[in-house]
Amino acid sequence: MPIIDNAVYVDGERTPDPVSLSATYDLVKDRHGFGWIGLYRPGAAELQSVADEFSLHPLAVEDALEGHQRPKIERYGGDRFVVLRHARYMDSEERVDFGEVDLFVGQDYVVVVRHAEAPELQAVRGRLEAEPKLLAKGPLAVLYAIADRVVDDYSPVVNGLENDIDEIEDQLFAGDSSVSQRIYELTREVITFQRAIAPLAGVLQQLRAEIDGREDLIEVRRGLRDVLDHVTRVQERVEGFRVLLQNALTVNSTLVGQRQNDQIEKLTRDAYEQGNQVKKVSSWAAIGFFPGLLASIWGMNFHDMPELDWPLGYPLALTAMVTLGVVLYVTFKRRNWL
Repeated sequence: MPIIDNAVYVDGERTPDPVSLSATYDLVKDRHGFGWIGLYRPGAAELQSVADEFSLHPLAVEDALEGHQRPKIERYGGDRFVVLRHARYMDSEERVDFGEVDLFVGQDYVVVVRHAEAPELQAVRGRLEAEPKLLAKGPLAVLYAIADRVVDDYSPVVNGLENDIDEIEDQLFAGDSSVSQRIYELTREVITFQRAIAPLAGVLQQLRAEIDGREDLIEVRRGLRDVLDHVTRVQERVEGFRVLLQNALTVNSTLVGQRQNDQIEKLTRDAYEQGNQVKKVSSWAAIGFFPGLLASIWGMNFHDMPELDWPLGYPLALTAMVTLGVVLYVTFKRRNWL
């Protein structure tokens, strides 16, 4: 039996521990106290044996075995079945890891089923045993203390998310190409965390409403109000993270588009400059082409070339070469090719 702890409390004080679950049930009746049983990942047969001792509702037992429930509270006659979601932040992986705590709360018992290593509820038991006046309020005081611990553990998650968002803001303007994927993955974790804790406020409000007016539980009600305030603050901060990440994704898209525009502009300038260089080379090639053409024609030295016998042939050839070169130079210059 995966029993973490098993005790009977009378007037806020721990009495001698029972030797078995059946003994716990009997001692609760004999001592007029309440039993607090902590289980860690019980199997079906193990949880069923507890259910048989305390007459737990089959539907609640089924939910506790399946796990992966959202925070909720269900009433079965005078008993309650409460689901709380614990969270811790895995900073190296930038991932929110969730656990689950299921509580069966009756008039004279509370059975706590934990599905993950966190939270460490032994510390909660120690805190309550150090406050016998609060523990004397019974199972609802245990429920409040566990809810308080679960919600307190949300703070490191919020701080971890906030730290990573700050890093993303630095990455945005550093031109890190991997920031888009990081924003998407962190947004997914924020949304998952937000969905996991969203129903908790309703659970706490319902619990406070159920004990409203009971003077013997006024401290428990005040404690639940404090936990509810903490949950509200966490929800507001997480919603702010979601908005920040959405804005970061928009800013990143804008910066990526701006960098692409800058690259296109640079390519356009380079292409324009390259075109100017091609124009210059082509212009000088054209200027040099005609003198070379004339020189090659009159340099073929055929016998039947009458121009070779002209007295003014040489000056005319030079004049033609220079004239064509000047005409082409002036033409290209006017067109800004040179």
